[in-house]
Amino acid sequence: MRAVVVALGKVGLPLAAQIAKAGHEVVGCDIDPVVVDKVNAGEAPFPGEAGLAETLQETVAAGRLKASTRTSAAVAAGPDLVIAVPPLAVDHRAHPDWGALDAAVRSIGEGLQPETTVSIETTVPLGTTRRRLAPLLERASGLMAERHFHLVFSPERVYSGRVFRDLATYPKLVGGLSPEAEARGVELYESFLDAEVWGVGSAEAAELAKLAETTYRDLNIAFANELARIADDHDLDVTRVIEAANSQPFSHIHSPGVAVGGHCIPVYPRFLLAGAPEAKLPRVAREVNEAMPSYAVDLLGEVRGKQVLVLGITYRGGVKETAFSGALAVRDELQARGVLDVLGHDPLLSDAELEALDFVPWHGGAIDAAIVQADHAEYARLGPDELPATTIVDGRGILDAQRFDGRVKRLGRP
Repeated sequence: MRAVVVALGKVGLPLAAQIAKAGHEVVGCDIDPVVVDKVNAGEAPFPGEAGLAETLQETVAAGRLKASTRTSAAVAAGPDLVIAVPPLAVDHRAHPDWGALDAAVRSIGEGLQPETTVSIETTVPLGTTRRRLAPLLERASGLMAERHFHLVFSPERVYSGRVFRDLATYPKLVGGLSPEAEARGVELYESFLDAEVWGVGSAEAAELAKLAETTYRDLNIAFANELARIADDHDLDVTRVIEAANSQPFSHIHSPGVAVGGHCIPVYPRFLLAGAPEAKLPRVAREVNEAMPSYAVDLLGEVRGKQVLVLGITYRGGVKETAFSGALAVRDELQARGVLDVLGHDPLLSDAELEALDFVPWHGGAIDAAIVQADHAEYARLGPDELPATTIVDGRGILDAQRFDGRVKRLGRP
C-alpha cells in the first residue's frame, strides 16, 4: 500500500510511522518546513511520544517514510489511502474555525486521483464529512465522491504519549459515505493495524461514536463534581463514596476536579450539541464542569486584595498544553473578585509563557492563598515550607494534606 498522511502533529506523525513500520510506503505532509526537515532526518519534532524516535529512525532509514510540504503533489502520485489529521481550531466557546481543515482538504482535492480512498481522522461536528468535506474535495478535484474516489471518516482514538499502544489496543472505527467506501477503508486500515477495525455503517455513525465517547467522559466528570459538592454540604468524603459505588460492576464514576481542560473533553460536547441542539445532558454537564473553577475560588473565601497562586497552568499534569486549561478560568474568576495579583507556577512553562497568559511568575515566597489546578508530579512533594499559604484548595487531590495542619481544602473531602 502507498499512503499519504496530512498534518504531522502528535497524532498524524505516529500514525504515518505506524503505517511505514507495517511495511508500507508513506509520505507525510505538513505545512511546517521545520517539521518536514526533522522527519526526513529521522528525528521526532516533539518530545514525549513513546517509541516515536526509534520508529522514525527505522522507517526513514529504510526509505518507507519521507516528509514533504507539497501535499497536492504527494496526493497526485495516486496513493491508495490519504489520511487527513489537521487540527480543527476552536474559539474560547468551542466554535469551530474551519480554516486549517478546509485548507488541508482543498490541498488533498487539488491532487486527488480516481480510486484513492480519503480518510478524515480530525474530530468534527456531526454531518461534517458528508455535507462539508465531500463537496470541498469534489470542487477541488473535479471528481465525484463514491463515483471516482472513496471518502470515510475514521476518528483518532489515541492519547498523546502512548499513540502506538492505543493504535494496537482500541478498535479502529470506520464509517463511509457508502458501503463500498467503508469496506475499502476497513481493508486499508487492516493492512497496518493489529487492533480490530470496525465498520460502523456510515460516516455519520463514526462521527457520532467519537463525539459520544468524549461526551460520556464530560457527563461522568460532571456527575462526580456534583457528588463532590453534595459531599461538601454534608461533610462526607466523596472519594470513599465513589469507591464504594464503583465496587459493583454497574458503576464507573470518575473523579471530581477543579476543571476539565484540553482539546477534547471541553470541546467535543459542543460539537455534539451543534448537530443535536435539542440534547439536554451534554449542555447541563458543560455548565456543571464550567462552574467548577468558580466553586474552587469560593472555597478560598475572601480573596479581594490578596495574592493568590495558581499551581499548574497546563490543563493536566505532565503535558505542556494550555488549551481550555482550567487555570485560565481560575485566573479570570480571581481577577473578577479583585485579587491583588494572580501568581502562576508550572514546571513546564517559562516565565515568558506564564506572563503571556497573564500570570505573575512565582518562584517561591509568601502568598495568601493557592489553588492546585494541574496534578504535576512535582506538587506531590510540596510541604508547608515550599507552599506557605494560609488557605490552599487542592483541586486535584495531589498534596499530602496532613502536612499542612488543616490549611488544605479538597473537593468533596472534609
